[in-house]
Amino acid sequence: MKKPFAVILFIFIFTSVQAQKNKFNLLIGTYTQSCDSKGIYVYDFDSKTGDFSFKNATEKVINPSYLTVSKENNFIYAVNEFGAESTVSSFSYNPSSGKLDLINKQSSKGADPCYIINDDKNVIIANYSGGNISVFGKNNDGSLAEAKQVVQHYGKGINAQRQEGPHVHMVHFSPDKKFVLSNDLGNDKVYSYAYNPNAANTVLELKDSVSVKSGSGPRHLTFSKDGKFVYLLQELDGALTVFSYSNGILKKIDETSILAKDFKGTFSSADIHISPDGKFLYASNRGEANTITIFKILKNGKLQLQGQTSTLGKGPRNFAIDPSGNFLLVAHQYTNDVVIFKRNKTTGALTDTGKKIALCSPVCLIFTKN
Repeated sequence: MKKPFAVILFIFIFTSVQAQKNKFNLLIGTYTQSCDSKGIYVYDFDSKTGDFSFKNATEKVINPSYLTVSKENNFIYAVNEFGAESTVSSFSYNPSSGKLDLINKQSSKGADPCYIINDDKNVIIANYSGGNISVFGKNNDGSLAEAKQVVQHYGKGINAQRQEGPHVHMVHFSPDKKFVLSNDLGNDKVYSYAYNPNAANTVLELKDSVSVKSGSGPRHLTFSKDGKFVYLLQELDGALTVFSYSNGILKKIDETSILAKDFKGTFSSADIHISPDGKFLYASNRGEANTITIFKILKNGKLQLQGQTSTLGKGPRNFAIDPSGNFLLVAHQYTNDVVIFKRNKTTGALTDTGKKIALCSPVCLIFTKN
């Protein structure tokens, strides 16, 4: 009788381990002013089935619109987008329970921070209305030190409503962490900064900048899986520019659009991501479009349009592909939900699973280990 019991026990343990491999934590940052939101939410997500369950949430955190997780998966850093009173916060994070506890916060040193990244030494944020980048040191307990550098951008663009001054929209590490790239929607430039993580105050040093089409409004970028190409999404004209990348230098090699040829309505390009296998690129569009445009990535780095898919909601500000590549989740700022799509790994196509997370004004999705 002992043998069958041992076999059953082994099968149980094996299936439990396999089930855990499929599970990830899904962190969701929200806007908290327009509807009833606690701030940051943590869900259990099954990358095999697309099922989810609520795990935990913060209390009374103001507009944690963008998040980043420490490499050790034990701290979360969030911007608190609140005009001139904006801050950046650090939280201790327990992945198994999903519990987050505020450690401390600092002034963002610029209005309306809209993006955040971190490494072992620093937390770096993009301040949209402030038109600058702020760098904060990390203490051993995960808390944030006061800002050690603020890099101010200057200039404006031809769109009088949106480009009256600099608007830093993103900061992004190069794959080797030797550079930080930053898009400025207000002056139509992408900056490349040499990154000196251990410096006392000159953490970022300007290496180069590249101008894009006047009035295009660069918003988000992403690197190809091999780090040789950069894909830049422009918010104001729907352009998607392909650059070769080497040692902090960007060189334009191609440009396309995320707009359907016959589209005539209002639009506002938002987010851009590449599938975990590096084969497909996705870009979201808001306004009256509310679509995800799908591209196949060719061997020379250029893009081949595969088509557009409705996101089934309004305001797809952010989206994320789960680490397995099986699902793509879209956060709708205005219809207050996260729609879950199944992803075809061969064609890149998206199909609605019928599953969605109802949540107040979700604007940032991040997967972590649980």
